[in-house]
Amino acid sequence: MQPRQGETSRGERGVALVMALLVLLVMALLAAVLMMSVSINRKIAGHDLRMSKALNTAEAGVGEAMSRIRSGDIPMSVANPRSVGQIFLCPAGSVPVLGTDSIAVETRQPTGAWLPYSTASRGPDALTVQFKTNAARTLVYKYDNTRTPPINTVSGLPIFVVNATARQGTAVKRIVTEVIQKPVNADSKAAVAANHDIRFIGNSAVCGYDHSISTPVWYGENGRLGANTCVPYENGPNNLPGSWTTDTTWGGGSPTQDGYPQANVSRQTGFYTGPWDALGLTQADFYGWAGLPQASTPANLNGITYLDNDGIAQNRSGAWGIQGQAGEGLLYIDGSLTINSWFSYKGLVYIEGDVTFNGQAWILGGLIVRGQTDVKLTGGCTILYSHEAILFALAKYGGQFVTLSWREK
Repeated sequence: MQPRQGETSRGERGVALVMALLVLLVMALLAAVLMMSVSINRKIAGHDLRMSKALNTAEAGVGEAMSRIRSGDIPMSVANPRSVGQIFLCPAGSVPVLGTDSIAVETRQPTGAWLPYSTASRGPDALTVQFKTNAARTLVYKYDNTRTPPINTVSGLPIFVVNATARQGTAVKRIVTEVIQKPVNADSKAAVAANHDIRFIGNSAVCGYDHSISTPVWYGENGRLGANTCVPYENGPNNLPGSWTTDTTWGGGSPTQDGYPQANVSRQTGFYTGPWDALGLTQADFYGWAGLPQASTPANLNGITYLDNDGIAQNRSGAWGIQGQAGEGLLYIDGSLTINSWFSYKGLVYIEGDVTFNGQAWILGGLIVRGQTDVKLTGGCTILYSHEAILFALAKYGGQFVTLSWREK
């Protein structure tokens, strides 16, 4: 029987129903795929966020490590290439006990807000500082931008390797960063440089041969070849004259002067316009680097010490005394200095005014005196030139680091 005009056969209705069901099924499948895609994207975005947070946290660990190197909390010595420093997430009384070559300290993060870039106990994820060394760990690699190649085992600043691991949930980031303390290369003319006559009086001793930073205190006080000779600590190759002056060099008593190519150099030109010349900085950069001056001699002479009584640069109006103190770094005095009792220093001493030695003084590095009158090196005054002592002291307290390399493990 034929269907009437306008009517639909049962077969056609069935096909339409099947098509509708297929459309609904496809839509349901598309919705499921879309929901799955959204879920996956959320998981990926969450994982990426955790990885980013872990990386930032690991970088914060590197920051604390550099801060602790600078402050001296991790006193690693290049004399022991195997030395290691570790920073733990624990209070001061709970620091793990390490081996003889290792130094353990607690984190300096604020209590209750610790970032997880180390561990509370020993393990591979503890924040670690060590030297870059040869495979046998018998030599420390150093960085000296005056050499080619700059990375060597002879001269320069030691290269520190910081290993930091951070976790955020299931995300883990491990980074290895090689850093050095930013070098300040001093332009030294001699162990002692002056803008007036230099008068050697009494039993003073000055030596321009380049000494190691490890030279023991008071060595060389009896002259280069006397008792407690400083010769074993002369490591070159930056040997200089013992003294340099724009005027005349005078001798009297039984002083000793040594240097290369000669002990004393007189009638020279080109004295420093200020300590910035001696440090290879601009005047503005120097004052920014040195910070605000102090009006009185501090009890602690370790660091960049800038003394000025009135805030007027280079007017030489102040006067300070030092009695029974030791220090290292840069000692810059806009005025005159009198040394009583004893004084030992590693680094550079720059005096705008005059200097008077009334006691025993020992300087490993260099002394620069602009002066208002003759420079008199009297009594038990001993000055040994040391490129390394100046370089290390200025880098240690200069407060800046340079990243040589960075990689993820």
